[in-house]
Amino acid sequence: MATMQSSYSSEYFRVVHPLHDEPEAKRESEGLGPIEMTPAVRISLIVLRAYLLAMGGMLLYHVLDLAGVFHHVR
Repeated sequence: MATMQSSYSSEYFRVVHPLHDEPEAKRESEGLGPIEMTPAVRISLIVLRAYLLAMGGMLLYHVLDLAGVFHHVR
């Protein structure tokens, strides 16, 4: 009968729940200054801002329409 040998070494790992763990030291961000953006990132953020403004405007129009503000327009 052949015996099986395992190369696995049993190690002990202690699992700590994040609520019971020691708080880690936070990194200081003072003095870093603004982050430089590439042109592609800048354009993407401008497009995102325009999209959010358009969606906000459409939502405002819909709410005002449901409230009857535009009843004389129809």
